[in-house]
Amino acid sequence: MKLAFIGGGAMAEAIIKGVIASAVADPQDISVSDIDESRCRYLTNQYRIFTTVDNTTVLENADILVLAVKPQNLSNVADQIRDSLDPDMPVVSILAGTRMNTLTNSLNHKSVIRVMPNTPAQVGAGISLWLCSSDMNPENASMMQSILQTFGQEIRVEDERYIDMATALSASGPAYVLSFLESMVDAGVYIGLPREMARLLTIQTVIGSSKLAAETRQHFAELRDMVTSPGGTTAEGLLALEEGKFRATVINAVIAAYQKSIVLGEK
Repeated sequence: MKLAFIGGGAMAEAIIKGVIASAVADPQDISVSDIDESRCRYLTNQYRIFTTVDNTTVLENADILVLAVKPQNLSNVADQIRDSLDPDMPVVSILAGTRMNTLTNSLNHKSVIRVMPNTPAQVGAGISLWLCSSDMNPENASMMQSILQTFGQEIRVEDERYIDMATALSASGPAYVLSFLESMVDAGVYIGLPREMARLLTIQTVIGSSKLAAETRQHFAELRDMVTSPGGTTAEGLLALEEGKFRATVINAVIAAYQKSIVLGEK
């Protein structure tokens, strides 16, 4: 499988790392174009792949093209590559807020896959929602699924609205979780724990709690009640969270991000 990337940022690197580690593609079959020459040098040195600053060069002999540029750069990139695209080559977009019809119209290309990954893909622990255009053949869809599985879990959907929803929940979600982690560590330091100890305790607590929820499949409230003794320290802490409108704030954050993704998609 020969993969071409336009844009060599963190998410592109996560995909490259995953497909090489899983032997889905060999380094010599991966090409990346990026406007930053220092980024090109880094990717070449790190993964032994071909890099260039020319977007059309990477299309030569590619089986799949991955668009990993900033959404505001799509129009410029589309103008550069539109006439060089093989009609049968699937174009994969990981551009946030960029709808399928925008992609197909900008590129004048019918075979498009829209993917919404998240940053834990960088350590093989991502989750991606993805959607294929109606013209996608089953072979290319299967090839895409194999790629996505190299850096985490994947869910294929038929309704594009779910992509916008996932943008707000799973794609933006790491920022919410990391803000929570930062607050937990700072609280630990405030009450007297060494920062590194507070960091380790916090990270492992979140990892362990997530694993417990995933493996037991019990309702989150049931698992929370297991930790909460009547009149105890956890109950006191949960009361403080409720008084601070913790859950309402998290819910409102996801809703706000979702509404923003809709606005971006309409531009």
